[in-house]
Amino acid sequence: MNLELDPTQAAFREEVRAFIRDNLPDDIRQRLRRGHAPRQQDSVAWQRLLNTRGWAAPHWPKEYGGAGLDVARRLILIDELYRAPAPQPIGFNINMLGTVLLRYGTEDQKRFFLPKLANLDLWFCQGFSEPGSGSDLASLRTRAEREGDLYRVNGQKIWTTGAHLADWMFALVRTEQAARKQDGISFLLIDMKTPGITVRPIVSIDGQHHLNEVFFDDVRVPVGNLVGEEGRGWDCAKYLLVSERISVASMGQCWERLDYARELASRQMCNGKRLLDDPKFGGELAVLGAEVRALELTAWRFLLDPDIDRTLPGFASVLKLKGSELIQEITTLLARVSGLSGLERRSGDGEAALHGDAATVSRYFFHRATSIYGGSSEVQKDILAKTILG
Repeated sequence: MNLELDPTQAAFREEVRAFIRDNLPDDIRQRLRRGHAPRQQDSVAWQRLLNTRGWAAPHWPKEYGGAGLDVARRLILIDELYRAPAPQPIGFNINMLGTVLLRYGTEDQKRFFLPKLANLDLWFCQGFSEPGSGSDLASLRTRAEREGDLYRVNGQKIWTTGAHLADWMFALVRTEQAARKQDGISFLLIDMKTPGITVRPIVSIDGQHHLNEVFFDDVRVPVGNLVGEEGRGWDCAKYLLVSERISVASMGQCWERLDYARELASRQMCNGKRLLDDPKFGGELAVLGAEVRALELTAWRFLLDPDIDRTLPGFASVLKLKGSELIQEITTLLARVSGLSGLERRSGDGEAALHGDAATVSRYFFHRATSIYGGSSEVQKDILAKTILG
């Protein structure tokens, strides 16, 4: 299923595979293979290993701790991490905030934050959505009022992934009222230890604590933590969201989950024979594999085109929309294959968590949100209708 790579790209793929084989702890690989999300300590340990090669932030310039990889090698690296499976570098740090800082940050901000983002010395969360301001993000109401060298922040964020783990948050706040709701929004970096911040957990449908409500009550933020121009935070948000939507179309994850479905089906018996040998099941695998392959080829065609933003400005929405649909279909198949064993709930992170198929059903529920976060599927269809169909 590999794409046609030139000799240097093929050599890079082998280099990445060898690094993962020699350095990824087997207990982390086994947990992810079972469908569990990586634990915080797993993500930190693995990202720091990647960072020794510049691969934690592969697309960043070398002067800021990245590897300066071209798009093709970056896609190869991401693909191999998913297929291993190994934890991906934390997207909030690398693909979102890091990318924004490289474009809009001051030199002081880059020098201070970028090394810490790459080495996961600081863990960031994303403060965008609010009650009533999710897909219509520009309607946000959290306010930041300028008082000399400080902003005083009041308001609420919701569905904030990892806020209970994070050291800092990058947030969109309203610094002024404007005729157009996208104007008057600013992009702030907020230390989560600042007095006045309250984090409350939200347990989602998969039974896990990923999400949170975050409340700001007269939180004082230095003006030096403003990224870009005051009132022009929407530019940062748009730039960031394109990166997020591209990363959602995780073809390597789709391939790895299809491989795991085959592994499970080889152990499941149906009418006296292996489920894997059932023609109907085989047909489902073939259809899903063909769709992943089509998305993979589309992603490479789009992402290797330097003029894509001009010729097809909705391309990120294509990847986000189809990638969301595919991972939902694949996790639905996995939940079916796991059968009754997938209904067992296990708690904790011990050895018991590595056995049984409960994680396949948990991840099925988790991925119901894929068509919502990063811009809902309905919003992506609106974008495609405007940018492609006119």
